[in-house]
Amino acid sequence: MKKGNPAALLPIGIFLVLYLGLGILFEYVLKIPMGFYNIPIVVIFLIALLAACLQNRALSFDEKLGIMGKGIGDRNIVTMILIFMEAGIFVGVVGRSSAESVAYFTLSVIPARYAVVVLFAVSCFVSLAMGTSVGTITLISPIAVAVSEASGFNLPLCIASVIGGAMFGDNLSFISDTTIAACNGQGCDMKDKFRENFAIALPAALLTLVLILILSLRSSMGEITLKPYNLVQTIPYILVLIGGIIGINVFIVLLIGILSGAVIMLVTGAMPATALLSSMGAGAAGMFETTMVAILVSAICALIRVNGGFDALLGWIYRAFRGRKGGQLGMGLLVGAMDIATANNTVAIVMANPIAADMAENYGISHRKTASLLDTFSCVFQGIIPYGAQMLVAISACEELGKQITAFQIIPNLFYPFLLLVSSLVFIFLIPERKNKK
Repeated sequence: MKKGNPAALLPIGIFLVLYLGLGILFEYVLKIPMGFYNIPIVVIFLIALLAACLQNRALSFDEKLGIMGKGIGDRNIVTMILIFMEAGIFVGVVGRSSAESVAYFTLSVIPARYAVVVLFAVSCFVSLAMGTSVGTITLISPIAVAVSEASGFNLPLCIASVIGGAMFGDNLSFISDTTIAACNGQGCDMKDKFRENFAIALPAALLTLVLILILSLRSSMGEITLKPYNLVQTIPYILVLIGGIIGINVFIVLLIGILSGAVIMLVTGAMPATALLSSMGAGAAGMFETTMVAILVSAICALIRVNGGFDALLGWIYRAFRGRKGGQLGMGLLVGAMDIATANNTVAIVMANPIAADMAENYGISHRKTASLLDTFSCVFQGIIPYGAQMLVAISACEELGKQITAFQIIPNLFYPFLLLVSSLVFIFLIPERKNKK
């Protein structure tokens, strides 16, 4: 191990203090709705970047610009940004009506007694197809409120089932920004990371279904009113899902989804050509903040690495966690701590990526395993923190429909994130990793 420089980690500390401090002030002191998400995270990262540039006077500013340029120009970062853009266009093309069709169709063929089970399963599929847990929760939460009102099921259970299913898809989707960030940050194929993740996520999802089913059978319920749906609009999601699973290049998969979605939207009259183009632009623009965060974090991390910050952090981790199993747990806790601090699992992964890559090399952990750990643990923590976007959006959706609910009513019903954590620990400590895989 090289001798580290703990002072080089100051930019990360500045970011965390400003982001957490302002977030707590806005959310809990000033009582601003979605307080954490009123903070301009790009501006906070720019301040952290300024701090990184002011360090290490042995390097000129031009030399630091060169270091930042190499960090931003990394092949994985460029690939990540392009996939972010293409995924945004895909979501802009297919819109929410397609995912809504999946939800209402599934609810139409399942008895009311199993409505909450369906909410979880539909949320899993929609998030897997859309690649966004927040988008899924925004879409399905009003349906969950309607299911609760019509059937008599407990509202916190309904909402928690939606959040759990959304995090399942967020963790596994080929177009999720967390998957894109983890795979490109670690240089592994998405299909390999998917297979690694699926083995961990499936047991947690099945146990969640069993728990929800047990609670459902103990409840009394009424009938559920459904809205019209169009199954043809689900085809782009299905094509993307199948293409990703069988291992087609992600750029081609997303292009197929965009083209099929555009044709279906135009032929069915769901969207005129001019609106379709606007939606494509809006979808790409929606990825602006995520893209800028990836760029800024890459620049900051490049400077921190040169200044010896990562060597110091790795030294602390290696003293605390011994062996390959300990290293895997250390990775999980590292990205979990980043997520608790930033309340954004994509940002947490991007920040943890370079450190985790060094850890993987030193602990002998495969690239696909590292990507899987980063994505899984970030989704565990993001799914349960009371100030995360997922929780806040769900609560906001309930309030818009006249239903009062708190995060602390929802958290005890979040079976999936907690079971995902248990499943992850089982796979780390009890199940040996497959050999000869990158």
